[in-house]
Formats: sequence, structure tokens, C-alpha cells
Amino acid sequence: MQKAAFELQCCFCAHDRRPNPKMQDNLLTTLWFIIKYIAYEIYYYILGAGAIVEDLINYKQNHFYVTPQYGKVAVVTGGARGLGLEVVKKFLQMDMKVIIGCRNVEAGIGVMQEVRRDISSGEFSVLKLDMMSFESIKKFADKVLEECPQIHILINNAGIMFPPYTETAEGYESQWGVNFMGHCYLTHLLLPRLKRTAEIGLESVRIVNVSSCAHFAADTIKFKEFNRRSWYIPSAAYAQSKLAQVVFTKFLDKQMKNEESLVEVFAVHPGIVDTDIFNGTLLKVLVPWLIKLLFKTPEQGTFPILHAALSKSLVKKGGSYISNCQIARVNKAAENSSLEKALHQYCKDSLAITKFGQVTA
Repeated sequence: MQKAAFELQCCFCAHDRRPNPKMQDNLLTTLWFIIKYIAYEIYYYILGAGAIVEDLINYKQNHFYVTPQYGKVAVVTGGARGLGLEVVKKFLQMDMKVIIGCRNVEAGIGVMQEVRRDISSGEFSVLKLDMMSFESIKKFADKVLEECPQIHILINNAGIMFPPYTETAEGYESQWGVNFMGHCYLTHLLLPRLKRTAEIGLESVRIVNVSSCAHFAADTIKFKEFNRRSWYIPSAAYAQSKLAQVVFTKFLDKQMKNEESLVEVFAVHPGIVDTDIFNGTLLKVLVPWLIKLLFKTPEQGTFPILHAALSKSLVKKGGSYISNCQIARVNKAAENSSLEKALHQYCKDSLAITKFGQVTA
């Protein structure tokens, strides 16, 4: 926005009153950028308000009963804070073994020591995972595979929202890299173990991609525009990363069905949840009491995720988008077969692979 304002000032302060095509083009481009930026802001508030209403209407549907799941192993990215931490707590209460991926292992261990004061069941392990780096993701996956002969649940939860323009180690715009590409790579690396676990146990093994209703704010995925630093709209980039998660969910689940694997893939909208991801937003700064009143608590936000990860009612319903513990409608763009093929090919090209889950030594 600062750049846009500066360019506008330059256009208006020019001394030469004669028509300047380049200046006019710059002015039109700047005005279009400002309009688009404001439009996204407005749409997000409308989308968020609608999602809150849906959460309130479906309040009674949004529940999950904790039952013993001894012997099961879950991997949770971003599991040392926010919604991910609440999911980890629930898994521990179910007597599961949980592998927690987080950037700061020391801080993660400290958080889990606090958790242990209230929850004594289950096992956990905290491993280094920086979703901004494929190298870190690969090291994390190697340690998980070394530590876990079986993996029953993968929760792709770590995410960022509306940061200033930055890039991952591989050069991806940060939200695209963290929210989508990093988890795409991690899923590829762990998929053989997930498939093997399903074969041994003859039971549904789940991959859960924590997405958002924000995927409705994207009409498509613009593969050639991710790194347009000059005209960067964080909310637009976030929406595309969340749409990609939903499309990825669908095409990977189709692949699992074609392979007759018992691995099932789900995308989940946890609801509008009061977590630190909203810290610094205008809404939380101006009316924090409204967030406490209308948003879901982090515990309530775990229910759709747990439902997708464990509910027997979802067996053979992989590829679904879950909201308030129910199968919900998705953005029409997520059902576009051409977009699905394009994203599939983009991911394979980006990761230099021929097939998801086919990992060479």
C-alpha cells in the first residue's frame, strides 16, 4: 500500500501536464491494485461473518468424543502452539503417540512439559520442523520414519496468514510455501509409510489438511503470479494457498482410491477460531472482546480436525471438505478438473517427482 500511495503521489505531482502514456498506465495499474486490495479486505470480512454464522447455527454438530486409541501414531505439524497444540492434547488424552513438528524444539519441549502437568497418558516426541525449508522438512521426515514403524494420522496443520512479502528457502512466496508446498512435500515423503500402515492394519489411515473457508476467496490458482513482489496482496496469496490444499486433497485421495489404498485424505475448515494467527489484525486490535464472544475456542476448533482424523462415519468418504464435523460444500474452483490436473503437474514438476508417494532412496 505504501508503494501504491507513492506512485499515486508521483503521478499527481508531475510538472509536465502533457499526456504521458506510461504515467497513465502506472496510475491505472495503481488504482486497480488499490481497488483489488480493498475488495479482498471487504470480502474477507463478509466471508468471516458468514462462517461465524455457520459455526453458530451448527454449534450442536461441532463435537467429538475422546475415546482410547492406544497404539496409534499421529504426526502434527505446528503442534506446539495454537490449534495444533490443542489437537496434540486430545491425541495424548486418547493414549496415542504424537510426533510434534515445530521450529523451536526447546520451546516446544517446554510447552509439552506444561501439558504433562494435566495429561499423563500417551507419548510424544518434539522434532525440529521449519516449513520454510525443504531441507528441514526432509530431515524431519527422515526422523519420523526412523522413529515410527507405523503412522496412522498425518495432520498438516502448520500455517501462516497475511505476512509481509517473504520467500521460503526454495523461493516460494511464504504462504504458498508454508501452507501448501511444504506440506505437499512432507506428505509425499511420509506417504509410503502411511500406505504400509493401512495395509498392515487393514484400516483407514488419514491425512488431514487444515484448510480454511478463505479458499472461497480464490477463483483459481495463478501459478505464474506467486512471486509478484511489486503488487503483493497477502490475503489473495493466503486464499490461493488454502484453495490449493482443498484441490490437493481431492486429487491425492483419487490417487489413493485408484491404488486401492486405505489411506484417505480430508480437508478441514476448523471454524473461525480464536488463536494467535489473528494477532495484529485490525479486528483483534480494535474489538478483542468481540472475538472472545463470537469465535470458537481452540478446543472447539479441534473437533472438525479430530472428526476427519478418526471418525468411522467418514470411512470411504475421502476427498471431502469438513466443517463443523460435517461434509460441507467447497469452492466450485476446487472441483475444476483442469485446475486439479494443473496443480498435480505443478507439484510433480516442483518436487521433481513422477508420482506422489514414490520416494527414491
